[in-house]
Amino acid sequence: MKTERKLRAGIVGLGIGKHHLEGYREHPGVEVVAIADTDPARLAGVGDAFGVQGRYPTVEAMLGKERLDILSVCTPNKFHRDIAIRGFEAGCHVLCEKPMAMNAAEGEEMVAAAKKAGKRLMIDFSYRFSEESRALKAQVDSGILGDIYFARTVWHRRRGLPGFGGWFGIKELSGGGPLIDLGVHRLDLALWLMGYPDPVWVMGSTGDSIARPMAERSGKKFTVEDFAAGFVKFRNGATLEIEASWAANIRENELMETRLLGTRAGLLQRNVNEEYKFEAEIFLEREGCQFDMKLHPPLPSSHGAMYSFVEAILTDAPHPAPGEEGLVVMRILDAIYASASRGEPVRLG
Repeated sequence: MKTERKLRAGIVGLGIGKHHLEGYREHPGVEVVAIADTDPARLAGVGDAFGVQGRYPTVEAMLGKERLDILSVCTPNKFHRDIAIRGFEAGCHVLCEKPMAMNAAEGEEMVAAAKKAGKRLMIDFSYRFSEESRALKAQVDSGILGDIYFARTVWHRRRGLPGFGGWFGIKELSGGGPLIDLGVHRLDLALWLMGYPDPVWVMGSTGDSIARPMAERSGKKFTVEDFAAGFVKFRNGATLEIEASWAANIRENELMETRLLGTRAGLLQRNVNEEYKFEAEIFLEREGCQFDMKLHPPLPSSHGAMYSFVEAILTDAPHPAPGEEGLVVMRILDAIYASASRGEPVRLG
C-alpha cells in the first residue's frame, strides 16, 4: 500500500514487545522508530537487532522526544493504564497487551481517554488472529452453528509456572495468575466467536494448592492463584465455562481448547501435540447423518494484531479487538475473582 508517509510507532516494554516489533515489520505502512525499556542491556540488544535508533529508558522520555502515531504498551499489567493514557495525551493510537488493565475500573479510564483524545485503543488478543481462528469465525458468521447456547474455553498447563519472584506471580503487578495471563486469551476467543454476548452474572473459583507450597519452599513471593474456573451466564441465555491453570495434574503439558455448541452444529479448536499449533473441526447433522468437517491447510492467510491495527488506521476502517471488548473481558475476570472471594455469584447487569 502506498502512503504519503509511514506511520511512526513506538514500543514500551521489550519482553513481549519484541513480538510487536516483528508484527509491525509485516506492514509497509509503518516504521518502529522508538523503543523504551528500563533494562539498558535489553534496550541495546533489541535496538541493535532491529535497527531502531530511538532508544529511551522511560516512556516519558520517548513521548517527550518522539512524535508517534502508534504506541504499543507491553509492560507489566500494573502500568498499562497510565502508559496508555500518556499515549493518548501525546496524540497516539494505542495497542495494549492483554489484559488491558489491572481491573475493569482502569479499563474504563482507558476507553474514556481514547474517546476524549479521538484515538484508537486496541487490545492484543493474539489468538483470534490465527488462520484457524479466522476460518472458524467466518463459519460461525455464516450461521452454520445456528444459535450458540454453550461454550467451554480452556488453557491448562501441567507445570507451567512463571519463575517465582517475578512480576507474573505478584498480584500487585499482574492483577492475577493464570486466569489473567492465559485464560484471558481463551476467554476472548470464545466471546469473539460467540459475537461478544452481554454477560449478566458470573460464578468463579480459584486456588493455589500446588504453587503455594512450591513457592514457600523456594522462599519466593507468590500471591496469585495457580488455578481458576468460571461460569458465565449471558443475557441471550447462553452460558460459558472458562478454566485456566499454571499447574494442574493432567496428562498434557499444555492443553488449549475452545468448544462451542449451537443448535445446528458445534465447533472445536484445540492445540496439537501439546504445542502452539492448532486444529479446528465443526460437527453437524445433515439429513439424519452426522458429519465432521475438519479445516485443512492451506487456509486463507491472516495477519497479526499489529498489521491489522496499522491497516485499520490507514484505511480508516474499524479495528479488531477494540478497547470496549477488552473491557467486557476485564469485567468477567473481575467478577470471577470477586465470586471466588465471596463464595457466591456476582451479577454484572
